[in-house]
Amino acid sequence: MVTVKDVPADRLIDALAKYIKANVPQVKPPPWALFVKTGSHRERVPDNPDWWYYRAASILRKLYLAEKPIGIETFRVIYGGLKRRGSAPPHFRKCGGSHIRLILQQLEKAGLVAKTPKGRILTPKGRSLLDSIAYQIFLEVVKVIPELKKYGPPSIRQ
Repeated sequence: MVTVKDVPADRLIDALAKYIKANVPQVKPPPWALFVKTGSHRERVPDNPDWWYYRAASILRKLYLAEKPIGIETFRVIYGGLKRRGSAPPHFRKCGGSHIRLILQQLEKAGLVAKTPKGRILTPKGRSLLDSIAYQIFLEVVKVIPELKKYGPPSIRQ
């Protein structure tokens, strides 16, 4: 069976973001999303107007790959980065938590994520969605690189 681990992350996140934008009405950016930076370490707002969907897709992928529940503070560290301080050495800063919290709440309403006392986990519906999109991406990649057939499920190997 093809899983999220078997396909390139950039292609998966791109396809998942497009799927979320088209098919999951519960996930929508708030009005302030076009004007806000994602953290204090950033100098400008995101260039991509669909960054909200890409961040939601990235969060879903991180939850899929996690072995235990992930909380908001952990996501803040994951998406944080170095703050440039002029001639002083850069220092690490966490990203903002408001947009992560709101995305997780929207994904909960959509039924893709569940809340536990230790953090958020992926529901079976969310895991199934990511697996199906990963399978579609694997089929596209196999068309370009036929040698990868041997890594796929038995139905593709023939």
